[in-house]
Amino acid sequence: MTLIIVGILLFGYLLIATESVTNVNKAAVAIFACTVGWVLYISYGTDFVMSQHASEYSVFLQGASPSSIAVKEFIASNIFLKYVGKACEIVLFLLATRTIVEILDNNECFDFITQMLETRSSKKMVWLLGIVTLLISANLDNLTTTVMMLVVMRRLVHNRRQRLIYGSAIVLAANCGGAMTVIGSPAGLMLWSAGQVSASHFFMSLVVPCLLAWAIPTWWIARELPEHVESDMMLMSFRGDDMRLPVWQRVLMLLIGIGGLWFIPTFHNITKLSPFLGALCVLGVLWVVNEIFNRSIMEMDSMTERRIPKVLYYGHHQLILFALGMMLAWGVVKETGAINALWDFMQAQGVTNWMLALGAGAVSSVLDNFATAGTFIVLHPQGEMNDAYWSMIAYMSAVGGNILTVGSMSGLALMRTEKMHVGWYFTHVGWKALVGLLVGFAVLMLSSL
Repeated sequence: MTLIIVGILLFGYLLIATESVTNVNKAAVAIFACTVGWVLYISYGTDFVMSQHASEYSVFLQGASPSSIAVKEFIASNIFLKYVGKACEIVLFLLATRTIVEILDNNECFDFITQMLETRSSKKMVWLLGIVTLLISANLDNLTTTVMMLVVMRRLVHNRRQRLIYGSAIVLAANCGGAMTVIGSPAGLMLWSAGQVSASHFFMSLVVPCLLAWAIPTWWIARELPEHVESDMMLMSFRGDDMRLPVWQRVLMLLIGIGGLWFIPTFHNITKLSPFLGALCVLGVLWVVNEIFNRSIMEMDSMTERRIPKVLYYGHHQLILFALGMMLAWGVVKETGAINALWDFMQAQGVTNWMLALGAGAVSSVLDNFATAGTFIVLHPQGEMNDAYWSMIAYMSAVGGNILTVGSMSGLALMRTEKMHVGWYFTHVGWKALVGLLVGFAVLMLSSL
């Protein structure tokens, strides 16, 4: 049964890696893998519990006779809920931060980005796109940042070939920027929530490698661009009503939203409560301000659009369900004992942390970067806080997704938006990203010595 459960997860990885070919949604795959895995686990619960949790099960029985019902109750309350709690920390944080972004976007708080990119110089535009994307993705997740910046880019650039280049630069910056902070990617958030890294140490160890991994291929791309970009200079987009908020209100909401996200690590250090509660606190404050500023909108349609962010209806729920499914799937495989056995085998064969990190980079080029990072994080036993292994895995899994577009959600978003082919991306961008990845990894290795 252990082999069957592991096989289901591996088959799920295959479907996730080939999502662009099979068109099977990775969120559906993750949810299916976790549910089937846990059903199979609890069906053979006695064998798993007696091999992995014999002492805890004995205490749970309190002298009562063991039975199949007792085993299922023990698994449900003492094993399964533990992984649900860990997964919900990530899910609630993602839901809160994505709702914050949706509120800010609904109120046109990001329109200044379009104005910043008003230039005819193609080289200047690629650097401006990269810098803005890098800064935003360090505070928001990389998929949200990528989608937002692709929309801005498409408003400005008409030439499809130029859009492919600029879109690729956005993906590079989004993945590298998201890897720098604990709130910039689900993998960093997963490590931070589990207490395996501190926010400041994580940032300081990854900022230079991530900047190199972004700047080297971006510089290479900029050299090959023509002098001028074919673009339209658009001051503002029409949102369907003339009830625009004054500039000071939009700036205040932007400060509350982005400044609140910066404050979350401090909130966690002071209260020791889960980071998602800090994100919910920021969301609550921003939502109240949103209600107050938009109270003059009387039309029902406009009021609905402003007061109820679209993310609450659908938005990015696919990523949230994907993260939930993957974390529960890793949990059931871990409870079979297969992961500990694999780790012991690799240690006996002399596999080192840097070898595993290189493996994570290679796998991440074809598999989703969160799935890759989570797999290598779960594989390693609970080590010391701020162990160099965590930084290496977070870096390689995130930046490895730049080698091929299928290796990250940002890359897949670009493929769908611009109908880009994987071969074109690797020929023009991917191998350059690989060079930047290796340079950044060398710097990370030297700093950890």
